[in-house]
Amino acid sequence: MVETARYRILPHTADGKFQAYGRTAEEAFGNAALALSSLMWDWSSVEPRIRRRIETSGRDREQLLVKFLGEIVYLFDARQFLLGRVEELRILPRPGGFGLEAVLAGETLAPGREIHGGVKAVTYHDLRIEERDGVTVQVVVDM
Repeated sequence: MVETARYRILPHTADGKFQAYGRTAEEAFGNAALALSSLMWDWSSVEPRIRRRIETSGRDREQLLVKFLGEIVYLFDARQFLLGRVEELRILPRPGGFGLEAVLAGETLAPGREIHGGVKAVTYHDLRIEERDGVTVQVVVDM
C-alpha cells in the first residue's frame, strides 16, 4: 500500500471498480466515497458549502460499506449533491452488526459543472474488505 494513495481505479469490462485504502476502516470507507465520486465528477474541485449528516447500519462491514456508498449515489440522484469531503466518519459496533455516522461536505450541482459518468448502484460483486498493513476495500459499481 502506498502511504499517500487514497484509492485507485481498476480496469473492469463493463462497470466501475476501485480499491480504497486507509490506516483504519473509517479512513478506507471515506476514501471509498471519494473514489466513487471520482467516477462521476472531480470531487477535489467541489466546495464544502453544504454538510449532510448521514447514518446507516449493516449486519457486517460489507453491507455497511454498500449502504454508505449507496447514500452518496442517492444524494446525487435525488438532491444533485456533489460530495467533496467526508468528515467525522465513525463506524460503531451495534447489536446485530455495525452502524456508521458521517458528515458529507459538498455542494449542489450547478450549471456548467462537468459530470463525467453515472453510478446506478453499488454492488456486492467482488466486494472485499482486507486488513493487512491498514485496510483496503474493493468495490464494483454498476454504471
